Amino acid sequence: MNVFPVSNSTLHPFHIAGFVKRNYQLEGDTVARILKTGISDTYLVTAGCGRYIFRVYSLNWRTEKEIAAEIELVNRLKENDLPVSHALPDKASNYIQHLQAPEGWRFGVLFSFAKGGKMLNIPVDLHRKLGTIMGRMHKVTHELQLERTRYTPQVLLEEPFERLLEFLPAGTEEMIYMASLKKYLLAVLNKSDKNQLRKGMVHLDIWFDNISIDDDDITVFDFDFCGNGWLVLDIAYYILQLYSTEKDEQEFNLKKESFLAGYASVNAITKEEQELVPAAAVCLYFFYLGVQCRRFDNWSNVFLNEIYLKRFINLLIKKWVNFHELCVA
Repeated sequence: MNVFPVSNSTLHPFHIAGFVKRNYQLEGDTVARILKTGISDTYLVTAGCGRYIFRVYSLNWRTEKEIAAEIELVNRLKENDLPVSHALPDKASNYIQHLQAPEGWRFGVLFSFAKGGKMLNIPVDLHRKLGTIMGRMHKVTHELQLERTRYTPQVLLEEPFERLLEFLPAGTEEMIYMASLKKYLLAVLNKSDKNQLRKGMVHLDIWFDNISIDDDDITVFDFDFCGNGWLVLDIAYYILQLYSTEKDEQEFNLKKESFLAGYASVNAITKEEQELVPAAAVCLYFFYLGVQCRRFDNWSNVFLNEIYLKRFINLLIKKWVNFHELCVA
């Protein structure tokens, strides 16, 4: 019987455990279970008393060179004593594994396990600590360039907007609003003083879901969206996610200032960067909506539809824009 071709598959955790056991120097019985599937599939691997994370990238999501650049970044941060989940080599000193899936060759990487758990409402003092960690990260990544995505206005705004049009008609009230917002954001970015915007490698996805907290110890993980761009993008995304989780305005401002104070204690934020935060955050709303549209077939199709997009624009994007009084026509 011929096997029907697939566009995406989930590799069985039993066989992932066997693969990792054979290829890495792990001691004890090895088992694996799926933590989540999506753009990449994440497995928790337990070997004896040790725990690890094995990530399997979806077909055509990242090139081998892009994954190698991600590994170079996380290992460089680790070498500089940053608390990050880092890549681990196999018995032959290789970091990237090649797995023949039904849809084609996929890549896999074993990462160190981030101890602790996720916390939605992070205490004020830990926000300061997270600010310090990001500030230290940016000292290492400042002016660093690797073979990864360049987060230009084209990538952040233009391309995501075109992808949105595939799911939300141009004539709808929400897309008319998004078109005006895109025009406004492009103008803001174009007139900004680029000499005052620090550049380097950004994580672009630091929020509670990619942070593990163990008492006062914090570990940052999942650098899958790391790329070349303005460092303020990391600051803006963090504050944006803080705003989405903290419903009390006073609590939001308190935690935001704590985070910024922690960052500024180790790394100066320019006035231009401070002023750009609200607009930069909206650019990231555009970008991640574009990712959802791009990976509709194997990640977002369980929730992405016209109603979802309209609610996202009306309840999240407009709320942030209005809160910061951005001048959208």
